[in-house]
Amino acid sequence: MKITKEETLVDAYRDYEKLLLKRSFFKISNKELAEDLVQITFLKTWEYLTKFGKIDLMKAFLFHVLNNLIIDEYRKNKSVSLDALTEKGFQIAIDDSDRLFNIMDGKNAILLIPLLTEKYRAVISMHYVDDMSLQEIARATNQLKNTVAVQIHRGMEKLAVLYYLNTPGSATLQPVI
Repeated sequence: MKITKEETLVDAYRDYEKLLLKRSFFKISNKELAEDLVQITFLKTWEYLTKFGKIDLMKAFLFHVLNNLIIDEYRKNKSVSLDALTEKGFQIAIDDSDRLFNIMDGKNAILLIPLLTEKYRAVISMHYVDDMSLQEIARATNQLKNTVAVQIHRGMEKLAVLYYLNTPGSATLQPVI
């Protein structure tokens, strides 16, 4: 005896409807919408059956369709909720205060570079102000790349000490030897 497409879908509905409903309600938290998604799942399954004729793993197929519908619902709700917030006057704000403080700190640190000894002043200036690579600085100063890297590191340590010991623009600035 051959099982028809209708019987296949009716059996699947009887066997899996409650499981699909539980899954849908768990993900959506709205009973009416969960029921609608399960019904749409069976409609899409019926369309597939009439078009292609056979589904090998019915339970897996049904859950796959339902999960895709749930994902679509999430996406739809996210865009609607963001639109609704925007309509209510909500504006997305970007907090640039940390970035601004870093820029100000950087400008203050640049003002302290002339207080370094020539050895560190040159490589720090070339690297951070002129934006030269280690290789370019090494060629310009006739030093090894590793030597330049060490000088930049030590110069930055001395610059940090200067930064924390001195107030930029005050008369108490002191060079670090």
